[in-house]
Amino acid sequence: MSGSEMIFLGRCLLVVAAVRLGLTLLSYNRVRSLVTRLDARQCASMGELRRVAWGVAAAARFVPHATCLTQALSGQYILARQGNASKIRIGIERGTGEQLKAHAWLVSDNHIVLGGSIDGFAHLVDHGSR
Repeated sequence: MSGSEMIFLGRCLLVVAAVRLGLTLLSYNRVRSLVTRLDARQCASMGELRRVAWGVAAAARFVPHATCLTQALSGQYILARQGNASKIRIGIERGTGEQLKAHAWLVSDNHIVLGGSIDGFAHLVDHGSR
């Protein structure tokens, strides 16, 4: 790993840990408002999206309970710091079971950055960058 990759991974680790702590202590809406306060309007390149996906996913392995929502919010914040717009997509699993399974994705310019496939999930809401 290069020095710049190690620095970026360190930054991702700090963001993921901060978002996880925020979701533990505050409401989702409060954390989301803090994450989306940055003005992000441009589209990220595929290289930037891959880098954020790699960094957040790698950092999340070191943060206990860094769920899909934690990762999506972290990725949205990192992209927004670079001026790149994205949105959090929340859905529930389509199924016949009694338990609902919710999932969150980070989407930028119709590309899924974090969260995997949307197949099998019903779309509930999108929360975008400002």
